[in-house]
Amino acid sequence: MRDPQEIGEHYEKGIKLPKPVQTYVRSINTNDPDALLSGFAQDAVVRDVGREFRGTAAIKEWANREIFTVNVTLEVRGVMERDGQTIVTVKIDGTFDRTGLPDPLLMDHCFTVVGEKIAVLTCRLAGKPSGS
Repeated sequence: MRDPQEIGEHYEKGIKLPKPVQTYVRSINTNDPDALLSGFAQDAVVRDVGREFRGTAAIKEWANREIFTVNVTLEVRGVMERDGQTIVTVKIDGTFDRTGLPDPLLMDHCFTVVGEKIAVLTCRLAGKPSGS
């Protein structure tokens, strides 16, 4: 498996990762909030385990609180395409409270990219149905 900071344009299974998805992973692993936001459309939606954040201002607050303040890193474990989405399965690490969370913490990040921007990102425990 490649180092998640070094994710290239193609994943090992030959799936071409959209540039904003590459930027998302790389910006989290290099602690770069501005780069993370640059990959989202102005009216993007993030759905994170039952919560919804609309627009870049709300996404910025979510990312600062849920990602950057607790030093999240992502280790890419798999990538697939399904129903117009790029689904990236990641192992998540960081300094957040792990009470009640599985170990290792594996999550699916489901990206809908429109043009060159993330329009919708849904984060859920790996293997859960899309409605979870």
